[in-house]
Amino acid sequence: MRLEAITWDRLGDLLSERLLELRAADGGPWLRVAFDGAPAARPGDLAERVAEALRVRGRPSLVVGTDGFWRPASLRLEHGHRDVDSYYEGWYDTGALWREVFGPLEPGGSGRVLPDLRDPVTDRSTRSGYVELPPGGVLLLHGPFLLRHWFPFDLSVHLLLSPGALRRRTPEQEQWTLPAFERYERETDPAETADVLIRADDPRRPAWRG
Repeated sequence: MRLEAITWDRLGDLLSERLLELRAADGGPWLRVAFDGAPAARPGDLAERVAEALRVRGRPSLVVGTDGFWRPASLRLEHGHRDVDSYYEGWYDTGALWREVFGPLEPGGSGRVLPDLRDPVTDRSTRSGYVELPPGGVLLLHGPFLLRHWFPFDLSVHLLLSPGALRRRTPEQEQWTLPAFERYERETDPAETADVLIRADDPRRPAWRG
């Protein structure tokens, strides 16, 4: 694949400018954008960068991380703390994401999005209030495995790490998750599925295709 060297600042600007011109596929007033990638690729950092670039341009947005939508530990860890299949298939409450994040942004929806549901550290409800995203606003959702759920994204961005980079940048206590990302690559092929591809092996020198 041919990728072009770029800076993170320039990426934020280019993606925000693309979103200013984009129209929702369902004709609704909100855009929904995926920043898909392993935690080691830090997709949330890029989502925040794009949010800031949109703010400067007068466009409202809301950054939401899927780690705020983990299922309760009693369900998530039913098969053990390091079960790869559970991590891949069952840690994230996709039903809550559909109900609390995507549903309100459908045509005719309220625009009132729940930014998080459960604290991933304490396993307790965050009790966060709903945030109203005004018409014309942009949802910037970040997390792993986003492109396997048929979420209605208007633009998808995948942050790609080579197997070696993924291994180096994943903390030792999380190395057990690596087979889940291998499975994701094999089953979903996010590098080809995503609208925008960013290689982030060297966090100082990204490259992209978009």
